[in-house]
Order: sequence, then C-alpha cells, then structure tokens
Amino acid sequence: MKKTFFITFAIYSLLFGICHAQWVQMNNGMGNLTVYSLAVSGNNFFAGTWNNGVYLSTNNGTSWTQTSLNNRVVHSLAVKGNNIFAGTLYYGVYLLTDNGTSWTQTSLNNQSVISLAVNGNDIFAGTFSNGVFLSTNNGTSWTQTSLNNRIVNALAVNGNNIFAGTILGYGVYVSTNNGTNWIQRNEGLVAFYIYTLCILNNYIFAGTGDSSVYRRPLGELTGIQPISNEVPNQFSLSQNYPNPFNPVTKIRFDIPPGSSVAQTFPYRVVNLSVYDILGREVATLVNEELKPGTYEVEWNAAKYSSGVYFYRIAIHSDKLLTEDYSETRKMMLIK
Repeated sequence: MKKTFFITFAIYSLLFGICHAQWVQMNNGMGNLTVYSLAVSGNNFFAGTWNNGVYLSTNNGTSWTQTSLNNRVVHSLAVKGNNIFAGTLYYGVYLLTDNGTSWTQTSLNNQSVISLAVNGNDIFAGTFSNGVFLSTNNGTSWTQTSLNNRIVNALAVNGNNIFAGTILGYGVYVSTNNGTNWIQRNEGLVAFYIYTLCILNNYIFAGTGDSSVYRRPLGELTGIQPISNEVPNQFSLSQNYPNPFNPVTKIRFDIPPGSSVAQTFPYRVVNLSVYDILGREVATLVNEELKPGTYEVEWNAAKYSSGVYFYRIAIHSDKLLTEDYSETRKMMLIK
C-alpha cells in the first residue's frame, strides 16, 4: 500500500510539474525593457532594446550588462563571425568586434535599419522607406540596391538568393543574384504586409499582417533570374541548353518594352510551361508579372521520365490576357 502511494505521488508530481512548466522572465540587470532583437555569438547573448541600446549576457541570460551602445533603438541584430551588427532607428548600422566593449557606427549612419541579414561576406540592411543596402567589406561602405523605395521589415538568405519582406501592399521581393536585381513574387498571397521571413527544409515562410503564415517552396522563387541590364527590342524564346539534357536545363527569353503599354503597364504577364508528348502540362516555370528584360529559368526534370517535352511561352500586356507573343519549342530529356 505504501509503495503504491509513493508511485502514485511520483506520477502526480511529474504531471503537475509538466503542466506547470512556464516561461521565466530573465531581466536581471536589464529591467522591464522592450526587446526588439536577439542574437547569439558563441557564449555571448545580445538583446537589442527600445532606446536603451544593446545588452549582453554571458551566462545564458541569467544576468545582463548594458553595452556601450546604450542610447539607441535597436531593431535588428546580425552575427558575422566574431562581428555583431546592430540596425538602429535613425542612426543606421553599428559594428561590434570586441564583445560589447566598443561599438563603431558604420558609414550607413542616417537610415532607420529594421532588418539585417548576412550572406557570406555580404551584409544586407533593410531600411524604412529606402529599401535594401549592401556592404561587401564588413560595413566600411554600403551601396543601395535596386530595391530602393520600400519599407523592408524582414530579410532572409539562401545561397545567392535574398528575400525581402515589405509592407504597404508590396509583399515579397526576391533577388537571385545577391541583390543586384529584384523581382516581386506575390502569387497566392492575400496579405501583402510581411513582418518576418524564415527558411526551413526548402521552404520559405512569411509571417503576415492579419493572415498568419504563408509557405512556398524555395525552388518556385529561385528558378528565374534576370541576366542582363540591357532591354531587348523584340520578343524571343531561345532553345533550351543543354539539349538533350539530364536532368537540368535552362531556358532564356526576352521581353521588350511596349509602346503605349510600357508607359502605363511597365510589367507584362508571362507564362512559361512544360508539356509532355501528349500535350499535358507537367510543370509551370513562370507565371508572374515581369518588367522588360532578358531572363533565364531552370527546369529540373529529375522526377520525370525520358522523352520529348515541349515548352511554351505566352506573354500578355495586361491581366486581361491580351496575348502579345507566344512560341513553343521542343526539348529532349535523356536519362
């Protein structure tokens, strides 16, 4: 009887402990501040706050010490090796190289930086109303990218692909050449206020205003890229290369500007699809609005069988689908 009692008591104690597990406030040395951003570098844990700069914990958040960056609104933090970058309201980006002893204001010193991302040696800064800036030399100098007039709440990186989450109805932008060119990719989105982005298991997730979370395969967003800054003077669809192929091939196409259409509708609706020998659509490679230029898209046919396939492009002046150009070509998959 006594043994049964102790076993029962132990089970109830375990269940009670599990049911009452909870968040624990870790604000010793910090007080009750608004914390916008967190970052980890080795054993150093950084917290970016509202108007009180950056705090540092070296004991897993048990206690905090205010760093020398102590009077700024710090919206974002990013880690690059032993360097910590802090994006601030009004005062741009600060750099820390010695674990909190001294911060240095970089040359991007007059922007409100609300998002940061690191991609190898490159640092991207998303700003309020002025888009994305890029530094390739650890913050010594910055260049404004062609995405230059948006509020960029979120940045995410995957290889040479950069994703920017914006608000005020502009949604998600994608660059497949490390920030040189950007394309708006909002197919399927209902909410165009993007507050956060995250990449997981070959998907990108977008946290939105009023519509929760959206998910999309990375491959849908990174397969197409602009390859020239020159604007072509006529439509064209090139032969895929290599051809025959196994299992990846590339397709290039040109979109010229229109005459009167280009003034009012700078973008054209482009659809590029792949069909099998029976005329069944097996893949959609492009289905979006693109501005005039030369583009290249990749098709990975790893899951398809050997044989003859056709790819067809249809380009329209507007969403009424008035067709301006269409062409079909044949390609051969050999495994």
